[in-house]
Amino acid sequence: MKVSLIGQIAEIDREVALRQRVYPEQIRKGKMRQAEAGLLMQRIQAVRASLMFLKEHESDIRRMIADRRATAS
Repeated sequence: MKVSLIGQIAEIDREVALRQRVYPEQIRKGKMRQAEAGLLMQRIQAVRASLMFLKEHESDIRRMIADRRATAS
């Protein structure tokens, strides 16, 4: 199954919103440290940034792949 970049970004946005609601409670209950929550949020934001980069440059990336395939044939 293929999932579009837009769909992947939407899922990441949903996950970020969930974490923003859940992590403070987990920290308050002592089930998670602030440093861990910060690291996990940094990671998920990095995933989002990577997906956004791909989306912004999607046409260039697709063109480059097509050019390489044409050259390899």
